[in-house]
Amino acid sequence: MISYVLIVIGAVLVNNFVLTRFLGICPFLGVSKKLGTALGMCGAVIFVMTAASAVTWALQHKILNPLGLGYMQTIAFILVIASFVQLVDIAMKKSAPKLHGALGIFLPLITTNCAVMGVAVLNVQLKYSFIKAVVFGFAASLGFALALIIFTGLREKIDRANPPRAFQGVAIALVTAGLLSLAFMGFATLVK
Repeated sequence: MISYVLIVIGAVLVNNFVLTRFLGICPFLGVSKKLGTALGMCGAVIFVMTAASAVTWALQHKILNPLGLGYMQTIAFILVIASFVQLVDIAMKKSAPKLHGALGIFLPLITTNCAVMGVAVLNVQLKYSFIKAVVFGFAASLGFALALIIFTGLREKIDRANPPRAFQGVAIALVTAGLLSLAFMGFATLVK
């Protein structure tokens, strides 16, 4: 049980995929202007990352490894991730068209989000069991969501504060992301 707690703390705080591993920066910066859009992206990433962790683990251990096709890992994992993203895209287009429109290009970009691929590959490299792989995928997606929500809140507050013209837009967003990353690096000693 303690190992699962350590996996969760490690993935959410210590080795946050966005703020300490610097994976998944594109959607992190792209959809962090409004909280509603950020929450929609969080939901999509949580579903895709958790489901992809389960399916890619099974694919690696039940098909690729037994057949000696380990070299096909990247292509197989991208196909799995793309399938889940397409499923989310279709569901969101049907159930939440405004959110779908607000996410725009960033929703399909989950397919190439290196954080999602990173979780799938790390599950294999760390030799996690199926349950640990799913817990790690879910925890990593929660870490992504936490970072995105905090960052969105900071960006909304900074935009209302009317920063100097030279710092408006992307400049202050990058400075804020850097400071948030430094803050998360303070958790580095929680889990080894």
